[in-house]
Amino acid sequence: MSVTITASQVNALRQKSGAGMMDCKNALKESEGDLEMAMEILRKKGASVAAKRADRSASEGVIFSRVNDDKTNGTIVEVNCETDFVGKSDDFLAFAKVVLEKAFVSKAVSVEDLLAKNADLAGLINEITGKVGEKIEISRVAFAAVENGFIAEYIHPGNKVGALVVYSNVSATAKDEFAKVGRDIAIQVAAMKPMAVGRKDIDAAVVAKEIEIYKEQAKNEGKPENVLERIATGRLDKYYQEVCLLEQTFFKDQSNARTIAQLVEEFNKQHQSEIVVASFYLYLLGGTSK
Repeated sequence: MSVTITASQVNALRQKSGAGMMDCKNALKESEGDLEMAMEILRKKGASVAAKRADRSASEGVIFSRVNDDKTNGTIVEVNCETDFVGKSDDFLAFAKVVLEKAFVSKAVSVEDLLAKNADLAGLINEITGKVGEKIEISRVAFAAVENGFIAEYIHPGNKVGALVVYSNVSATAKDEFAKVGRDIAIQVAAMKPMAVGRKDIDAAVVAKEIEIYKEQAKNEGKPENVLERIATGRLDKYYQEVCLLEQTFFKDQSNARTIAQLVEEFNKQHQSEIVVASFYLYLLGGTSK
């Protein structure tokens, strides 16, 4: 059965992949309209000029975060509205700050948990909705806690990207000295948008899919069968350098190509510490969280 491909589907794939119109149309036909499958087809054929996932903003609003004074508890929230105009209004921003405060105090780990612990929030949502005339929703909430550790936060100006980074093995005496480094790494997360802390944190199925794509790309480039595995392994290393926080080049030291892992290692040597980047939360407005 032939599937009709619309211009809007083609345009959506072009925006996501960077590929040409006909490449996108043919990929959608081959995938019978499945956008994700079409994206994979484009990558295998080498038609896509951008393999990275595009940051998609399906709605407007803000991302806020808060960390306690001793840097052991942290909360990050995303509150959404329909338009950027409302997203910048005093009424909406005041409501979003109330959401952050309630999430922080109640140590809510999800939207459901937040609403369960704060029975008045449903009424407040209805109230702000009536006031601004738009749909308002709390889309995401996360809470992090660490003993003998440190939590750094960073919200990019405009409140559309935010990050919390959790560090373990941070002694009380090292906290003040590590504060700047910790925040710099939080900025790194917000700016470079890694998928995981290290290689071990990436799902094996994702890695297997990348290897399959790299082999197919190499085959389409005319490379012989006996070198496909080696080529795929080399490209996988480059993939890790892009998506693993510890392997990314530190944004303040691009010329020396110093990685985040090296940055932490140098701090540990200088201060006789054993600080570890344990995890992070990355929120992109209307998009994904890591």
